[in-house]
Amino acid sequence: MADNADIATELMELRLEGALASRLQVTAPVHATECEECGDEIPAARSEAAPWATTCIECQGMREQHARHRR
Repeated sequence: MADNADIATELMELRLEGALASRLQVTAPVHATECEECGDEIPAARSEAAPWATTCIECQGMREQHARHRR
C-alpha cells in the first residue's frame, strides 16, 4: 500500500515528465534564413553547423562582444 510520500513522488514525476515533454516540443530548431539583426541571408554553412542560429556570423560576433563589455 502506497503512503503519502510515494503518492507525492509519483505525482511530481508525472508532472516533471509532462513539463519536459512540452519543453522539448517548443525548442525544435527554427532554421532561420535571414539574420534577425541586419536582414542579410544566413549562409548555408552556418545554418548547417548551427540550425538554431537566428543571426549571421558578423551580428553574432557583435552580440558576443557587447555581452563581454557589459560584464
